[in-house]
Amino acid sequence: MENYEKEINRFYNNGYTFFLNKSDSNKVINRLKKNTFNIYSTNNDCEKVIIYKDKPDIILLEIDIKEKIRHQDILGSLMNLGIDDGLFGDIIIYNNKYYFYTFRYMLDYFKMEFRKIKHSYINLIEKDLDLLSQYEQNFLDIKIITKSLRIDSVIAKIIHSNRDDVKKIIKDKLVMYNDEILKDFDKILKINDTFSIRKIGKFKFDNIISSTKKDNLIINIKKYN
Repeated sequence: MENYEKEINRFYNNGYTFFLNKSDSNKVINRLKKNTFNIYSTNNDCEKVIIYKDKPDIILLEIDIKEKIRHQDILGSLMNLGIDDGLFGDIIIYNNKYYFYTFRYMLDYFKMEFRKIKHSYINLIEKDLDLLSQYEQNFLDIKIITKSLRIDSVIAKIIHSNRDDVKKIIKDKLVMYNDEILKDFDKILKINDTFSIRKIGKFKFDNIISSTKKDNLIINIKKYN
């Protein structure tokens, strides 16, 4: 059974889904009748949402840690717990502090099991849910010159490699495209498409800036900070 089908069953049985990425949330929405559900967004620029008819009790947890960490450090530690990634929402780094959303019924579990990131012990502190309601994602703009909008061409420019190397990492399932494992080397990027490269980062195709005299494209890629 596909993940989105499990979430449709969860919606009907429990009144709400887990936190869903954009791909799965769109699939769930397309299978539900209009005006029978609501969409819960934790902030203005969230990546994961909840589809509900009975609104769940969501909390925001701050990760208190002395060491400077990255988004992927937090995500990796959460995934190492062996839980469904739908049990936590967006991970946010804001003003040098670290946060993530979850269901209230998961609070005791996280306080008992989520104790360490990298080499540092952590404390979890519940914060006001509205603290990050106006949060917007920060990006680093990257301008590249490419012959086409094929995703393998664009990634090759980003990682300063060649298309053969990119095809290998795609074959190894190390690239996500719009929240799904990328399978097609020749996928053509559209504006606002997102893609992530394991151990490199997550990116969004922003726009075409111009073209060169040799008909190459100058494009802007936004890297998630």
